[in-house]
Amino acid sequence: MKTSDVIIIGGGAAGLFCAFTAAQRGQSVLVLDSSNKVGKKILMSGGGRCNFTNLDITPENYLCNNPHFCISALNRYNQWQFIELVESHGIAYHERKHGELFCDESAKDILAMLLEECQQAGVVIKTKCEIKSVKAAAQVGDAEGDGEGDGKAEGKQGYSLQTSTGEYRCKSLVIATGGLSIPTMGASGLGYEIAEQFGLSLLPRTAGLVPFTFSDGIKQISETLSGLAVDVDMSVNGISFRENMLFTHRGISGPAALQLSSYWKPGQSIAVNLLPDEDARELLLGYKKTSAKSLLRNLLSHHLSKGLVLALQTLHWPKYAETAMAEIPDAQLLAVAQQLSDWQLKPSGTEGYRTAEVTLCGVDTDQLSSKTMECKTQPGLYFVGEVVDVTGHLGGYNFQWAWASGYAAGQYV
Repeated sequence: MKTSDVIIIGGGAAGLFCAFTAAQRGQSVLVLDSSNKVGKKILMSGGGRCNFTNLDITPENYLCNNPHFCISALNRYNQWQFIELVESHGIAYHERKHGELFCDESAKDILAMLLEECQQAGVVIKTKCEIKSVKAAAQVGDAEGDGEGDGKAEGKQGYSLQTSTGEYRCKSLVIATGGLSIPTMGASGLGYEIAEQFGLSLLPRTAGLVPFTFSDGIKQISETLSGLAVDVDMSVNGISFRENMLFTHRGISGPAALQLSSYWKPGQSIAVNLLPDEDARELLLGYKKTSAKSLLRNLLSHHLSKGLVLALQTLHWPKYAETAMAEIPDAQLLAVAQQLSDWQLKPSGTEGYRTAEVTLCGVDTDQLSSKTMECKTQPGLYFVGEVVDVTGHLGGYNFQWAWASGYAAGQYV
């Protein structure tokens, strides 16, 4: 049986960051991961370039049942501190739109940085280690306090883990198992099971930052237009995003759809403004005066792709497809303008966890300390990263939550 000060289950972004943060304080740290190598989701993120943070991090970029929960951690380890760490490792990066920061070369650079920090701090990482059971154990060694009022007491309760590679014990146990998204990367519900085992409540999990699917006529349109990206304003429940919408073989994706999926509920329609920089009513009535002999589809092709315009024509003005603008009644033009600026689409669902970038909800934050990520009712048990009910927008926000929550726990475990 091996004993460590800290065991972290999960070798992803939050787990690795927490590991070296704790080890730099002198704690003995063991990371256990079921995969054959750690950091798989880091490597695939950002199209292989890793969108590792954002220049504009605010609590408003996060969804949480308690919107104030993330503030403390995000303030104590912010994007500038992570950027400083990246620069200290000589990693070249660049800014894309909306303050998103990506590696110039590869996401491998970020993983290598985390692993180097772990190695220098003496963290032990064990892969291919399946967790069979977790139990609160009797006293595990002497957990000495650091005099900073962190709540540690000598001989405090620890934890015993039965795994496929033997039994391990620790004083502090950190759950950094991630969510349910992308199961091919090793995602599982282990963290949620451990939370429930120790009496923590879970908020209902769903896939977030995920493409929409359709079963009505929009599905056929999406298949026909697959690969086409359109700059739109997309909204639901009073939340809107101005981004690209991408038609796919299965429905609608792209940044606008992914962002909105975190706010959408099954059965709801989403509103799409295909002409976000125009007043569609004024545009069409104006064309009626200035281009009286033209066809509506030809005029709209100055603003939208020809394929999309033909699809919209079939949907919204088939009777007037070959009618000159001057002959189309104003009421009909206003109806088309309404469809262009407020196209109501009703998804049948989403692609689910298979392609979702994150898992919405998770461990209820009311049961965790926002300062330390420690469970209020179970001393020595911590939850960090995606397993917690904190979900960021697309654009580096979820990585920043991983760094910040990992750092918060790492300061106290």
